[in-house]
Amino acid sequence: MPDTMIRRCLDETTDMSARGLFITLEGIDGVGKSTQADLLAEALMQTDKELVRLREPGGTAISEKIRALLLDASNTDMADECELLLYEASRAQLVRQVIEPALARGAIVLCDRFYDSTFAYQAGGRGIDEKVVRRANDLGSCGVVPTRTLIFDLEPAEAFQRATTNGADRMEAEGAAFQRCVREAYIRLSVAEPSRVHVVSAYGTIAEVHARTVADLCDLVPEIQEAKTFGLEVGAQDA
Repeated sequence: MPDTMIRRCLDETTDMSARGLFITLEGIDGVGKSTQADLLAEALMQTDKELVRLREPGGTAISEKIRALLLDASNTDMADECELLLYEASRAQLVRQVIEPALARGAIVLCDRFYDSTFAYQAGGRGIDEKVVRRANDLGSCGVVPTRTLIFDLEPAEAFQRATTNGADRMEAEGAAFQRCVREAYIRLSVAEPSRVHVVSAYGTIAEVHARTVADLCDLVPEIQEAKTFGLEVGAQDA
């Protein structure tokens, strides 16, 4: 990938995150991340800020088509490099079409996975060279960096059991050993970028994990402390 292409993409991108807040949620499959995303979104909607909720891969018509390819359990022969580039293509479309305009409006963007997932899964899990993945992430994200990233952390064996209770998609089917490698990559990210990337324990009840999530974001969104989260009464944790 030519450096000039990456520089051109980054040069075209202004620092949108300076106007809005970009919060991303991460973790291995089965940690309860999506349940926590639901609860956090409910709390954030009670603030005076516009909330834009997204997931990766997906979030646009083009990105959703790519998502279907990536998660299709029948695509067992997908090359690692193909997988990496599909994630980046989906992300670039989402950033340009949705994330950048939302941040420019001053919105809070809450995204279930972003480029840290690609680092953890493709570099950590697949073993692609970390420098290659970081360069691909630079292009796919178009220079947009999350304001805060929360990694929900749980022992891989327990998370794998949760994730596959009702069947597994292509990534979940990789198994617990793969998820251990992914978890280790996530932990490395939290050590390398402690001001942005925070680890949240996913052990305990849904309410306990939600309380930790809210506590971690109070410096960015103080009014979230007063939010009432009715969704705590329903639902079990999922991936």
